[in-house]
Amino acid sequence: MKIKINGKEKQLEKEVSILELLKIHNVQMPEMVSVELNGEILDREDFAGSFVKENDVIEFLYFMGGGAGGF
Repeated sequence: MKIKINGKEKQLEKEVSILELLKIHNVQMPEMVSVELNGEILDREDFAGSFVKENDVIEFLYFMGGGAGGF
């Protein structure tokens, strides 16, 4: 099955959940990653029950802390 993750085409052998996809791609600190599936941000509690389908577009969104220093 062909999907796109963060703009890159990937092949999967079978249908997997978003939670499994995070593990397959060795996402560090998955609790700090938001996932967009076909333009919709998923709730973290839906990761296990949301399955990737042919031609889905997934974005892993990493939020980083920080801010402007004293200019």
